[in-house]
Amino acid sequence: MDNSKDLARITAIQTPSVRADTSELADLAPAAAAALRLLGDAIRRGADYESIVDALKAARLPEAFAEVLDAASQAVMAELDQPGVDPYDFDVRLERDNLSGAASDIRNAFRWL
Repeated sequence: MDNSKDLARITAIQTPSVRADTSELADLAPAAAAALRLLGDAIRRGADYESIVDALKAARLPEAFAEVLDAASQAVMAELDQPGVDPYDFDVRLERDNLSGAASDIRNAFRWL
């Protein structure tokens, strides 16, 4: 018998892309969310929250999440370079600013921990 103090050991996560045999990258988001929910559940069950938060910071999770939002922000701005698109479209620029701002907020939130 394993005398490990682990609350759970994840050996695999089956995403919709695995079940449907597709290659959509967006299908990875539910797996990422599930992994974070497992960490939250582990804390509620008594796992050392400081260790988990430190592990998230060591894995550079906030930076990885912010990079996704930064990339989305850049993709929105690239849309403005398309022919026939108004480069001064307020709604597009607002979306870009919101994505960029969210990325900054994520980085800042983890700086305080």
